[in-house]
Amino acid sequence: MTDDQNSMKKPGLGKRRFALWMSLATLVVIVDQFTKYLVIRAIDYGQPPIPFDSTNVLALTHQRNYGAAWSLLADAGGWQRWFFVVLATAVSGVIAVWLWRIRRDGLVVLSAGLALVLGGAVGNLVDRILLGYVTDFIQVRFSGVPFFDPFPSFNVADAAITMGAALLIVDSLFFSGRQPAATVDRSNAD
Repeated sequence: MTDDQNSMKKPGLGKRRFALWMSLATLVVIVDQFTKYLVIRAIDYGQPPIPFDSTNVLALTHQRNYGAAWSLLADAGGWQRWFFVVLATAVSGVIAVWLWRIRRDGLVVLSAGLALVLGGAVGNLVDRILLGYVTDFIQVRFSGVPFFDPFPSFNVADAAITMGAALLIVDSLFFSGRQPAATVDRSNAD
C-alpha cells in the first residue's frame, strides 16, 4: 500500500485538509477586507496616487470599480452589481464543493489555487454586497510601457484570484491527470 493510500485511511484527514484550504480562503478575505478598510479610512476617494516607492512603480490609490476586471461593464447602469453578486456567489459555491470533493486526494497545487480564487471572489463579493462597488488601491506603473502606464488598479482579492488562476494553470499543465489514480475507499465518512 502506498503512503498516499495509507494517508487516505486516516480518519478525519479529508476534513482537516478541507479546513486548511477554507482557512486559506478565509485569510484572503480577512486581509483583503482589512486592507480595503485601511485605504478607505486613510486615502480620500479620487485623490491622486501616492507613490509607494522612490521609483514610482507602485502607488497607493483609492478607486471604486463598479464593473468587473478592468472596469468591464462599469457604466452599465447598476444591474451589473447584482449580476456580479449572483455570479460570484455561484462560482464560490462551485469552488467550495470542488474543494470538498477533492479533500482526500492530496492535490495541493489544485487545492491552493482553488482556495485563493475562492478567497478573492468572496473578498470582492463582500464589497459588492455592502458598497455596490469594489475598492481598488494598488497601482503599478511602468512609464512608457503600453497597458502598464498605469496598469489597472487592483486589490488583495484580485491578486489572490490571479495567483490562484496561475496555480490552476500550473496544476493543469504539470500535475492533474499525471499521477496514477489512487484507489481510495470513499466509504469513509470524512
